[in-house]
Formats: sequence, C-alpha cells, structure tokens
Amino acid sequence: MTSEPVTPAQPGAAPDLVELAKIVARQRAELDRLRDQAATAAVVERAKGAVMALTGCLADAAGELLLQRAKAARRTVLEECWITLGTLAPTPPATGRAGESPGVEAGDCGAAALEQSDAPDDVTAALARLGQALVRVMTPHDLARCLLEHLGPDMGADAVLIYARRPDGGLGLIGHAGVDGRLAAQWCQVPPLSGMAALDALRAGEPRWLEDFASDERRYLLIGDPPDRWRSRAWLPVPAAGSAEVCIGVLRGRGGVFTPRDRAHLRGVTGLCAGRLRAFDTPPARDADAATDAVQALFEALPVAAMLLTPLRTATGETEDFRVQAATAQVGDLLGRTGEEPAGRRLLELRPALAAEPLWQGCLQVLATGKAYEGEPFAHEEVVAGVAELSVYTARVAPLGDALVVSWIRHGSSDRQEQRLADLQRLGNLGWANWNLATQEASWSSQVFSLVGRDPAHGPVRLPEVPELALPEDTPALTRAIGELVHAGRALDVPFRIRTSGGIRHLRLVAEAVADRHGTPVEVHGFVQDMTARRRAELALVESERAILTQHDVLQAERTLASRLQHALLPMSNRPVHLAGLRVEVAYLPAQSGVHVGGDWFSAIELPDGDALLVVGDVAGHGVDAVATMAQLRFTAKGMVITGSSLTGALARLNTLLLHSRDSHATATMVLARYEPRRRRLVWAQAGHPPPLLLRDGEARYLRRPGGMLLGATATPVYQEAECRLDPGDRLILYTDGLVEHPPDSIDLGLEQLAEAVAAPHGDASLGPLLARMLPDERRDDVCVVDVRVPGVQDG
Repeated sequence: MTSEPVTPAQPGAAPDLVELAKIVARQRAELDRLRDQAATAAVVERAKGAVMALTGCLADAAGELLLQRAKAARRTVLEECWITLGTLAPTPPATGRAGESPGVEAGDCGAAALEQSDAPDDVTAALARLGQALVRVMTPHDLARCLLEHLGPDMGADAVLIYARRPDGGLGLIGHAGVDGRLAAQWCQVPPLSGMAALDALRAGEPRWLEDFASDERRYLLIGDPPDRWRSRAWLPVPAAGSAEVCIGVLRGRGGVFTPRDRAHLRGVTGLCAGRLRAFDTPPARDADAATDAVQALFEALPVAAMLLTPLRTATGETEDFRVQAATAQVGDLLGRTGEEPAGRRLLELRPALAAEPLWQGCLQVLATGKAYEGEPFAHEEVVAGVAELSVYTARVAPLGDALVVSWIRHGSSDRQEQRLADLQRLGNLGWANWNLATQEASWSSQVFSLVGRDPAHGPVRLPEVPELALPEDTPALTRAIGELVHAGRALDVPFRIRTSGGIRHLRLVAEAVADRHGTPVEVHGFVQDMTARRRAELALVESERAILTQHDVLQAERTLASRLQHALLPMSNRPVHLAGLRVEVAYLPAQSGVHVGGDWFSAIELPDGDALLVVGDVAGHGVDAVATMAQLRFTAKGMVITGSSLTGALARLNTLLLHSRDSHATATMVLARYEPRRRRLVWAQAGHPPPLLLRDGEARYLRRPGGMLLGATATPVYQEAECRLDPGDRLILYTDGLVEHPPDSIDLGLEQLAEAVAAPHGDASLGPLLARMLPDERRDDVCVVDVRVPGVQDG
C-alpha cells in the first residue's frame, strides 16, 4: 500500500480537499481489500486443514481437491471452502498414503448434494458474490443482514431469521434482519411444538415452502404481528453432516411461489452458510489497542459483575443494540452464556431475550436522561463449591460519557436474612414484638402496626396496655395471661379480637419471658399473628358440614322416593314374555354409585292389532325429576302409538312435549320399534340413541341408524324410519348407553365388546350371563336392556 504526497496548488495554499478525500477513500478501499484477502486466506486454509484431517492428504493435495470440486460444480474456490467447512463429517482419516489423491469422502458427498452445475449463470454469479461477502461476516446477526442484502434485490426478501436448535428440542433465534426488536424478543425462544415450519423443516431435513398464505395459516403458527405481514416464506435447514441444527427463514411481503430458480438459489445460499455458521463457535477477535486492553484489565479487577457498553445506532440515530467493550468474568454467567467471553460482542447476540426485560429499558432510559437506573432484585441460580444455590442480585446502570456501565450487586447474607424475615412476616400475617419490663420500652415490627391497625407514628403499646386493644369480651382472658407471664414467667398463647376500620379481626398473641439470673422476668418477646382468615374458614367449614348433613338427608329421601317411584313405573318380570310371536326378556339394573336414581326405561307391549311395540329410552340427569320425565315419556309414547301415531310422528310430539314441560331444559334419547308378525317386518325410529344390535347366523351387526335428533334439543327436529326383516333364529338387542359406556374407555370400545359378547358361542344363553360379562363391578349409570328373540323353525 502506498500513499501519494499532497502538493498545494500554490505556495502557502491549503491542500485540495477533494484530492485529499480521494486519497483517503483509496487507502480505505485498499485496507478493506487487504482485510478481505486475509479473511479469505483464513477460510481457505481452514477448509484445507479440514480436508487434510479427514483424508490424511497433504496441504497441496487438499488445495487441489478443493479446486477440482469447485470447477466440477461451477463454483469459486471460496464457495467450495464454505461448503466443505459446513458439510465435512468427522470421519476417520483415509487409509491411503500421504500425498495421494483421496477418494470420495463425507465432504464429497455433501458437495455432491449441493451440486449447482445446472444452476442459471446469474445464480452462479450471485452465489460467488455471497461467498466473498461472507468473509466479512463475524456474527449470526451480521449473517442475517448479509443475507437480506443479498436476497432482497434478487427475490424480494423482506426479512431473514436464523434459528438454532436448543437442547430441549425447541429453537433459539440467533440472528435476524428486517424485523424490529420487539418482534425478535417475542419469537426469540420457540418451544418444541408441532405446527412450526422451522421445526418441521429441521426434523424433515427438507425445505418448507410456504407459498399459499391461507392454507399455510391453517397448517402452521406463522411469525409476524400481524402474520400476513409476510405472505410467502421459505424455511431451509442448513446442510450438516448429521441432523441439521440451524434453519434459515426467508420472509417476503409479497405472495406467490418461489420459482425453480429461487429454490436453487436458496439451496446454494444455505450450503454456503453452513461453513460460515460453523466458524461462529468462538467469538471474533477484537482489534487490540492499549486503551481497550486497559479498560478490560480494569474491569477484570473489579470484585462485582460489570460491563461497559457503547450504543450501536441506526441511520436515524435510534439505539438498536450495544457493544460490550469490557466485562468481568461473572457477566457471562448472569447473561446465560457461562464460559463465553462477552467482550467485543453485541449485547442482544449474547442474550436476545434481553430486549423484553426491564434492564434493556433501563439502558435506553439512562442514555436518554443521563440519570442512573436501578432495577428490582431478582434471584439467580449459581454454582458455589459445586453446589447450586440461589443468590439475589440488583442490576444498576450508570452513564459514563457516551457509554454505560452496567453492574450487578449481589446482596450479602445479612441483607438476604432481613429480606427473608420481612417476607416471612408478610406471608405469615404476623409480626414480632418486644417489651422491656425494667424500662417499660416496647418495640414492634412494622407488620404488628398493620395487624392492629395502629399508626406507627403513635409508637408501640406497652405490655400492660395490650388488653385495651381487644374487644371487651376478650379483655379479661388477655389481662390474666399477661399477668401470669410478667409475674410467674408463664408463656402465653391467647387468641383475641380487635375492631379495626375493616371490621372485626381475629389475632393471636404468643409470647415468653426472659428472666435474669434470679429468675425474675425482665423482658418479653413474642409475635402477633392474624388468624382472621383461618377463623372464617373454620366457621365456614362448620356451616358447610351442617349443610352437607342436611343435604345428605334430603338426597337420601329423594333417592328412596325416586327408587320406589321407578319400581312402580317399571314392573319387572322374572321370566321371558311372548309378544306377537317374539320371546322378549327385559332387564333393568340401577347404578351402584352416586345418590340419585337415573331415568332409563323400557316398554315391551302387544298392540291391539297384534303388533309388538318395543321401546328403550334414557332421560338426561338423575333423581325425582328424571324419573318423572321418564314416566311422562314412557306412557305418552305408548299412548300415541296405540292410538295410531306413526313412530316418527310420536317422536316429534314427544320432542314438543319436552320443550314445553316445566323443565324446559330436559333432554332424552329413545328407540321406538314396531314389529309386524305377519310379515316379520320391524320398523324403527330413533332420537339420538345407540342403534339396536342384530345377531343372525352367529354374526352380530348394528342396524344402520335412520336420522333422528335428541328429544328436547330443537323445535324443528327431523325423524326418519328404517325397517328390516327378522328371520327365524334372529336375536335383537335394544339397550341404553349404560351397557356400553364405561369411562375412561370410549363408547366405540363398548359397542365392539357388546357385539363380541353376543356373537360368542355362549351368546345364546339368557340375558343374565351377558350382563355379567359386559358390566363392570362398579356401575356409574343405569342399564336397561330389551332382548328380543325370533323363535327358530324347530321352535315353531
């Protein structure tokens, strides 16, 4: 690098400022070129070293291999170095002799996977420019800004996010550009949830192209406030030897697809970024100078956690981040980056979530006002002598010229003990009190003044005057206990009541005396505790127990009444009955748990025209109301069908009846079936009830349900009929849901078990064994079953 002398235009005249500026610009450009050249050489040497370590070849052979790969894939050598650094797997060295050209190793496979020989020329040129620009990238945030500058003009990218996988399976935001600090803080930590496109891309190892906002919004949880700020997105896992650990998101404000060219371009970008990201394992070295070293040495000597920050401002002058110029060793632990060197790095790079914490606002406040800031105490877990313990810190920020000094003050044990004592008194609703019997002096904690409703300005009350605080009814007992404490040294534990502006308060005084060497009490210390909440809870518990006993008696009487009413309404036959040529067996089993009787019922009668009417139903709820509704529906249904109503007409009228009953919220389910013996035809309709089960020739199947809504659910229901023919030997079972519903198992499992039980070889037995097999030991609901059998030919 050379410099040119500046010659004045004439003797005594000042140099030409324009020419001077040009010289400075050329020198700066030359300096930048040399820095880029040095950084590029470092990347190439690192890539050659990686190839040498993995293949066992010499430096020249490693360089030649990189060159061959670059030519084959139409890449620059620098691009090939970035890809090699990102994709080489930690495999053992090659067994060939040193200097030999190695075969295809893991790195070759990774390079082959990123082959771009078919990419358009403009994409190849763009990737070459990006590869050169990456040598100036020093942090993940720099990488995000570099990518946005590269992809913005090319494909309309408006934001770039870089996420890294955390140990818990979630994601952490390590770099971003094009988003504000508030949104970055909101999405800085992503838990391992389904529905996150970035996580989905990492798990699958394939890009996720979000090009239809409407469908993408239904499938994924989209980043943005609002999410439609970016109408199309691409999430690309950064290729790695093992599972991908970093995902790059490219967000565009415009909608539309990513063209094949765009996709090839983005895949090439992630291939280059892999190597750059791997180089972030250690923080970049800072430019050393005497002043910086002196400041760092000063901070290292400080006995507290502290750091020196300088603001990083945008073009408009707003503070977007801070640079850590110097820091003590403890700062890394407090920022959650134990073992890392904070100096020289951006503050939000060290802790992205800091943008949403009070300390960040405190730093901005100090910059704006010049006044120091002190935050609230907070607990921090640290390891002391190999044991994890919680310590309490307070963060402080003070101005220092254009910079800020942030320090964390660790509270000593005495401070913590004082704070714990105050917390104990506050949480326990108690306060301590001391009385000196010789000087008659008294001292109370602030909590005692609050408990007794006394102004601290009036001072504490002397011990003999304490009974005057209590209600008149409690004064004698308190006076007597204090007298025995003072004269005989007998400890006291006395409840008493006082009247405050908030009403009556129940307090408890516990105290003991300290005697001199002669046994004479000279001092009393103890505590006053607020027992108001406990006393009120005790009184409420007593009232609750009384109410429970009363309610239990009422419920028991109601259960007895409902049970008697139910038995009167549902006469049970001990043997099968014959209706219209059918053999019908019925069963009703009440619930074994709870205090209420349910509303399950059945009907099996022969109609005047010789047909048979078969009904099962279930009223929602329990108790007398459910039994009364059951009786109303049971007798009304039979009456309607006997007087000529169709099955669907009867259900529609029963629905209207429920809607206009005294309990307008009652609902019920039902199956109505009519059997014509001459045609062996069964016509049936249902209202929200499980379908009948038909057993024929050893195979059990459920009849297909016709349309029908729950009774009492709507004023405009629709009911339909279905029919089937019953052949000799058929068996039809109508039932309520208590037979097949056994929580926590699903009702579908219960239906399968019923079909298997009926179709089993012993399924032809009577109804009793079937119920014993199906029902658990503890029934939570009533069960009604109507078992209908068509006699076989041999039975006829």
